[in-house]
Amino acid sequence: MATLLRKVWESVSNRSRSTSDSPTHRPTLPTASSATTLGPLFDEIPVDILVRIVSLVGPKDAVKLSCVSRGWRFLVSDNRLWIYFLQNHHHDPWDSVFFSELNLRSGYPLQAFPSQTGTGELSFMRIYAQRAQVPGSVIIDGGSGYCKFGWSKYACPSGRSATFLEFGNIESPMYSRLRHFFATIYSRMQVKPSTQPIVLSIPICHYDDTESAKASRRQLKDAIHTVLFDMNVPAVCAVNQATLALYAAKRTSGIVVNIGFQVTSVVPILHGKVMRKVGVEVIGLGALKLTGFLRELMQQNNVNFESLYTVRTLKENLCYVASDYKTELSKDTQASLEVPAEGRFTLSKERFQTGEILFQPRIAGVRAMGLHQAVALCMDHCHSAELTGDDAWFKTVVLSGGTACLPGLAERLERELHELLSPSLSNGVKVIPPPYGADTAWFGAKFISNLSTFPGSWCMTKKQFRRKSRVNLMW
Repeated sequence: MATLLRKVWESVSNRSRSTSDSPTHRPTLPTASSATTLGPLFDEIPVDILVRIVSLVGPKDAVKLSCVSRGWRFLVSDNRLWIYFLQNHHHDPWDSVFFSELNLRSGYPLQAFPSQTGTGELSFMRIYAQRAQVPGSVIIDGGSGYCKFGWSKYACPSGRSATFLEFGNIESPMYSRLRHFFATIYSRMQVKPSTQPIVLSIPICHYDDTESAKASRRQLKDAIHTVLFDMNVPAVCAVNQATLALYAAKRTSGIVVNIGFQVTSVVPILHGKVMRKVGVEVIGLGALKLTGFLRELMQQNNVNFESLYTVRTLKENLCYVASDYKTELSKDTQASLEVPAEGRFTLSKERFQTGEILFQPRIAGVRAMGLHQAVALCMDHCHSAELTGDDAWFKTVVLSGGTACLPGLAERLERELHELLSPSLSNGVKVIPPPYGADTAWFGAKFISNLSTFPGSWCMTKKQFRRKSRVNLMW
């Protein structure tokens, strides 16, 4: 193998010397016989073996090999080689790269049937090169309670803050609150707004398909764009938080269950677009209610604590969702956790009673349907709408939000749906836990910002935004 590589490099170096030593040298096209040959030493070797050999030299040196001849250029452009490089020489996992390049690279709106293109028409050599040249972006996941921010080239978010919906004085104008919020994020990241594009998740709010809800969503989005462009951000990509969570699960269609800070929303999405006409189901309890209910249970059992932060820490580390609530009541479920500066806490039935209010809200005094009932209702609406030729698109349920990370939640919801739905609807239903935990939507934005075609049609520039605003004013 070493001999083979040495011969290749000798050929490359000889070509380089002949080019540099002859200032009047003019490149000529290879003859028909040399167009596909690799040289007498290599022509007898199977292509798959040669691809494995070239994979050892790395992406940069593989590109140099393509300069030897057309035959080597043809070999080096083999998709198998660059798939290997994307799997082993790239900072993003291969499965996320493959999903995003196959489904998202054309921009929004998404193609309904991207699989028809097939991987055969994609040049992974070109994709590798383009992804290496994509500029880093600022990613802000504006959750309903907390937001996560960081660079698109980072492995995970670098910081957290109160979201812009809760930031600053709630009575101050939206523009000033947004300006203060984004200025704070940029200051914490120590970066100038004018240097990089931004990918921003928009919290799920104003759920209805009514004209007033549409106007409210448009007003929020326009306010965000106005503030960012006034801060000289070069390009803005603003995407619904539920859609980003779906992308993080490597899906473009499905139902996203987002357990937010104050409410839980059940969002049907088809080809990356929220199907508001089908209906977004909203349950009036979220992470704050679960934390408050655990606090009540601890107070009833004379468990003393200093702050709500302690209760939240216990919820995130000790609580879970029981597979069978009645059976769990008869079990010994005691567990303890040491909370810094607070001491050691021991919980028992509170561990699973807290998450149970998602399925039985009445336990916490909330008059609302259970999570499984809301998802089943959404599925029934999707089925009745007959938006596609089959029902497969809405049978994948993706959970998102920090509280959705409770152990056992995905399994319990899937079991409840199979019991509640008719056999024809329940067949094939799958519930996926948050793929990246509480940071799931942030990673969905990361998929977009590292695309080989980014910013492309995903982003809006200041010029495009002003032109759009003028058109809206005209009408």
